[in-house]
Amino acid sequence: MKALIGLVVCAVALLSGCCTAGPAALSITTILQEPCTMTQGSELEGYCIDLLAEIAKKLGFKYEVHLVKDGRYGRQDESGNWLGMIGEVVRGEADLAVAPLTLTATRELSVEMSTPFMQTGVGFILSKDLGSEESHFVSFLFPFSTEMWVGVLMAFLVTGLCIYLVARISPCEWADPETDEHSFTLLHSFWYITGALTLQGAGPHPKSLSGRIISAIWWVFAVVLLACYFSNFNTMLRSDTKHVSVMNFDELARQDVIDYGTVEGGSTFNFFKNSNNPTYRSIFQHMERKKSCVRSVEEGNRRAQEGNYAFIGEAASLDIAVARYCNLIRSSELIAMRGYSIAAPLGSPMMKNITVAILQLSESGELAYLQSKWWANSCMPEGGQAPQALQAHLLRGLFMLLALGCGLGLLIALLELASKARDQAKDQKKSCCSVLSAELSQRFRSGRANAGTETSEKSKA
Repeated sequence: MKALIGLVVCAVALLSGCCTAGPAALSITTILQEPCTMTQGSELEGYCIDLLAEIAKKLGFKYEVHLVKDGRYGRQDESGNWLGMIGEVVRGEADLAVAPLTLTATRELSVEMSTPFMQTGVGFILSKDLGSEESHFVSFLFPFSTEMWVGVLMAFLVTGLCIYLVARISPCEWADPETDEHSFTLLHSFWYITGALTLQGAGPHPKSLSGRIISAIWWVFAVVLLACYFSNFNTMLRSDTKHVSVMNFDELARQDVIDYGTVEGGSTFNFFKNSNNPTYRSIFQHMERKKSCVRSVEEGNRRAQEGNYAFIGEAASLDIAVARYCNLIRSSELIAMRGYSIAAPLGSPMMKNITVAILQLSESGELAYLQSKWWANSCMPEGGQAPQALQAHLLRGLFMLLALGCGLGLLIALLELASKARDQAKDQKKSCCSVLSAELSQRFRSGRANAGTETSEKSKA
């Protein structure tokens, strides 16, 4: 009887233990690649580790992470067997592969792939020492932006026209249009303000108060403008920013000075291998002929730092190398846009929920936050950021001052002429408006007549 009671107690204990035991922790395989997965002491950290934690929090599962044994992402050998993380998932050694795994058709046939949690493309990095300074015939225009140069040109034209008008209108500048010679023709007005831009000046100078106000404001404008120009020009000359001499894959394929390669057997390697594009085929043939492929991303980054080597890879991994190592620079061209996905065994019931969780994280901005967190640039170039062309809005106060000065000069010139017209109206016992209108008409009519006379005299000579 006692033995029977003992058996019942043991059975109840076993049943209660089965009921209270939680689900088994999932086995997660990953690979060391900065910043997706990195070691911090005995722990792992990085973008993929944080992503896994967020997905596990949403789906409510426990997990254990281990590094892939052969250090590979996932490719098939000659027998068709999968290696790397994909191989561990296929063989049941891991429930999920959470890493920068590129979504490809071949992998999709062998494992379940989630919706991409990151989009990237193929580019290449190389040492800045392989860069060369680009020379331009119009490099002296670079300190100012296009809008700034347009603003300077407009200010030049408006100021020259204002000085010409003031010299015509003001009686202090041109007292008697019938007998006096007018010094400030339209050509001389522009010549005068051009001399101010060179800080040399060109006489004769304005005699009227209105003309002196405009010329003084123009001199202030010219001095500040030249100071800004030479300051920015000097900064650009001293800048260490270099432009890569090889900017795209076509130029990379056509040159034979810089060696290049990618991770052997990876998705980027297979892209060039299977491509029908002549340029990409040429790149693959070069890598096969030179045996220039590397075993890992870290090896590719190291060879690129050593010089005379361009490492071809996915932009997500290349950008972090550029952010960490100040002597590297990435090409501006990206090809073969693709995505990173999570892999699970075929028929896995979890994949639907994982895809939904990734979409929720994307819509909430969590994926963007993780990317900004782990792809932060820790490499600051010497001297701070590269100099930029000066924009017009930064000197809008200077342009407003010039416009105010021109407007004030024209107003004072009109007041000077109105004062003279009033005195003449008193002497001639005429209305001030009629005298003022006659004065303006005579001044501009005399200018055209004088210009015609000078032209005829020059032709006779």
